[in-house]
Amino acid sequence: MKALVYHGTAHVVWQDIPEPGIEDAADAIVRVEAVTICGTDLHIVKGDVPELEPGRVLGHEAVGTVVETGRDVRTVAPGDRVLISCISPCGRCRFCRERRYGQCRGGGGWVLGHTADGTQAEYVRVPFADLSVHPLPRSVDSADAVLLADVFPTAYEVGVLNGGVRPGDTVVVVGAGPIGLAAIVTARLCSPGRIVAVDLAEPRLATARRLGADVTATAGEEPEQLVADLTDGLGADVVMEAVGVPETFEMCARMARPGGRVANIGVHGKPAALHLEDLWIKDITITTGLVDTVSTPTLLGMMAAGRLPTADLVTHRFALGQMEEAYDVFGRAAETGAIKVVLGSPQHTAVEAARPVGPG
Repeated sequence: MKALVYHGTAHVVWQDIPEPGIEDAADAIVRVEAVTICGTDLHIVKGDVPELEPGRVLGHEAVGTVVETGRDVRTVAPGDRVLISCISPCGRCRFCRERRYGQCRGGGGWVLGHTADGTQAEYVRVPFADLSVHPLPRSVDSADAVLLADVFPTAYEVGVLNGGVRPGDTVVVVGAGPIGLAAIVTARLCSPGRIVAVDLAEPRLATARRLGADVTATAGEEPEQLVADLTDGLGADVVMEAVGVPETFEMCARMARPGGRVANIGVHGKPAALHLEDLWIKDITITTGLVDTVSTPTLLGMMAAGRLPTADLVTHRFALGQMEEAYDVFGRAAETGAIKVVLGSPQHTAVEAARPVGPG
């Protein structure tokens, strides 16, 4: 089969490798029909995840059809169309019993595309299948469903829930990439008073406005002053960092009101300064975290009911064999306008059917 293999920093290749097989009684083998690329994958390619070994198949988000299961798998069977979660919980360890699946200590957690071969392939072995895959309703399109593997649960759990968004809050989302846009969509579920989106790119801010941001600002438009003006100098109730660079994290901390919350969602490859000399007296709460994906069934139900807008997030579609080209397009998002790219077999996604980014 073909798969995208990581060979070290800035070197990935779509190549032939052996098909996976059942290794544990809790495994499932899934034929991949739709897959996407995550910002974390770009961090890996840039060398920001040094523990990742060359030879690993990348990817942790996909939709596909089960072709084989281990003898202990009870919730899915061959022929079932499923969503593959980015987190694979063992279900038995202390953290899984607390539903903190991202912190699994029983051999699970973030496994696919990290400690085991991932989803950017024609077939993938999914460990702990009973908790790692979700049967999909016929009404849910594969290109929409794949956004529930990581993007929406991460934005909702690590951003909205960790940030404690409440009705009437002023919420600031810094970074209008896929995660930031999903944070805007899911923050609206909590009836905030206003949502402010900050990004470098005007096309992404246009998408943010379509998805529910009330106010937008580019980095050059003094977003900190804007937030101060909107809140009579107080600051935002909740600020979400969805970029993953030191400058944006520090800006988020400055924009939070006394007693406010900063929810860090971005994956950081470098240290960020924590200015406790300023923050301690303001009673600021800062949260971090890896997604647990406990919200996936809820979000999937909302998507099936048509209550979770996703169309504006998928901007480019490719055939599965165009993986290297898709990485290039996604990695140059500032030039290409890419927000989320989806790849799949011809019957599941149109080749190069890119929608324009921006108003309209």
